[in-house]
Amino acid sequence: MAIKIEVRQGDITEADTEAIVNAANNHLWMGSGVAGAIKRKGGIEIEEDAVSKGPIEIGQAVESIAGRLPYKYVIHAAGMGQDLRTDEQIVYETTKNSLLLADSLGVESIAFPAIGTGVGGFPLDLCAEKMIGAAKDLADQLKTLKRVVFIMFDKAAFDAFNAELNDIF
Repeated sequence: MAIKIEVRQGDITEADTEAIVNAANNHLWMGSGVAGAIKRKGGIEIEEDAVSKGPIEIGQAVESIAGRLPYKYVIHAAGMGQDLRTDEQIVYETTKNSLLLADSLGVESIAFPAIGTGVGGFPLDLCAEKMIGAAKDLADQLKTLKRVVFIMFDKAAFDAFNAELNDIF
């Protein structure tokens, strides 16, 4: 099955998808950035549910309830550990494992932020290459997932992801 891959600029908590991804640490605490925005809008119960399932290995993903947000799930993608560092392989694996988890949960659409580019300081262009690459690599294996949206909060991130999407397709 082919999946549709999109890049948009906006707020991930307002995505028109069935699930959203939180760029998480492996202990699943929700601090600032994307995690903070999700917790502020969706409620502390999202963090409580996620933390009860952790810690998880870096590169893995786990689902939680979505609290007051209109999603079936929030998928917490552990793109870094307590050292707040990530790399190409972790970003790729985290994206892949989040997609596989969403597919196993029967989700048809999912929205991702740029994993590791905030406090992790990972370069936007490399993040875009690894994340969009993971979605492309898994496209034929996914059974229920039909749409993957990369939602970037700022223009620099949007431009990097849009350029990568245009290069690949």
